[in-house]
Amino acid sequence: MECTVHWVADAGMAMLAETGSGHVITMDGAPEGGGRNLAPRPMETLLAGAGGCTAYDVVLILKRGRHEVSGCQVKLQAQRAETDPKVFTALNMHFIVSGRGLPVAAVERAVALSHEKYCSATAMIGHTAQITTSVEVREA
Repeated sequence: MECTVHWVADAGMAMLAETGSGHVITMDGAPEGGGRNLAPRPMETLLAGAGGCTAYDVVLILKRGRHEVSGCQVKLQAQRAETDPKVFTALNMHFIVSGRGLPVAAVERAVALSHEKYCSATAMIGHTAQITTSVEVREA
């Protein structure tokens, strides 16, 4: 896996990340840090990546278990250290999963498997942050 990040010098603190798969992600900083607030902060993209990684796992696990899953949303709330490096120190992930006849136990198991075995992003964040999860199952 590879990525190249370019500073866009004439745009304050904007950064363009070109991924190895050929996609571009724009990031920016807060105005008080020289940014223009035109894109997510780098740490926000890290948080979004963790949410995407674990949601991917949960949906895949449920589908492989032949469950009728039709939606998955993860609401993430992170806290950061007050001093540099301002790593994540706490992360709560609230999963809202919808489908037809989804057993809560199956969704909880999928979330646990993602957290404990499959999600590389949360595994890395878990070295500095206490991670908690909660599950809400909705009938589609």
